Amino acid sequence: MARSRPEPMQVVKQRRDAALTALVEGVPYIRFLNISFDRRGDELTGVLNFDEKLIGNPLLPALHGGVTAAFLEVTAVITLSWERLFPKIESGELDAADILKSGETRFPKTIDFTVDFLRSGLPRDAYARAFINRSGRRYASVRVEAWQDHHNKLFAQGTGHFLMPQPKADKE
Repeated sequence: MARSRPEPMQVVKQRRDAALTALVEGVPYIRFLNISFDRRGDELTGVLNFDEKLIGNPLLPALHGGVTAAFLEVTAVITLSWERLFPKIESGELDAADILKSGETRFPKTIDFTVDFLRSGLPRDAYARAFINRSGRRYASVRVEAWQDHHNKLFAQGTGHFLMPQPKADKE
């Protein structure tokens, strides 16, 4: 019995990128803050693209604390969603066009989220990466780190707990 030929890597990359774009574009607040995600394999890095509207204190100038907190929380939620959808995207079971239409994509709901502001966010692009401490069927715990110039010099970090969306079959 002959093995099926694997898909070309370019096709796999396009499917992953299209799925991530569909996931992010489905949330208007992410577009408003101009947050994008850089994907390397299954690892995501959130990018808060700088804009003057994000400045909270024009005298310093520094990023608004609410923007920083939202950036950390969005990075955690998208990372959790990506982690949950990744196997279905890889298998081809879930297509990018169906991600938001199918009702399959429901985002985790925040139970609590704590932010530690370590220093002022400078008026430039910021980056964040979420690390999933635990992700079960109903509950997830995530740690997020944000930096600007150097990954080892964080300007904010957060810890959140999330209620994971249940498949529709479990609710019936």
